[in-house]
Amino acid sequence: MSGFLDRAREQAQRGLTQGKQKIDDIQAQRTGADLLRKLGAAYYEEQHGNGSHHDTQHAVSAVENHIAEYGDAFLRG
Repeated sequence: MSGFLDRAREQAQRGLTQGKQKIDDIQAQRTGADLLRKLGAAYYEEQHGNGSHHDTQHAVSAVENHIAEYGDAFLRG
């Protein structure tokens, strides 16, 4: 009986770990998409005289930092 409970506990832990990883991946995708929207808005504002190059560069840096930490999968989504 103990072996069964140990296996069940291991499977449950594995499921929790996989679920947490999936949640983390989804959050990274959402954050990346949000950063891209901000970059697009900054670029649009800069091109139309309402924004600054500094704001656009800041947005580019944020996207690059996100890519360095989480990869670029969000760019394909």
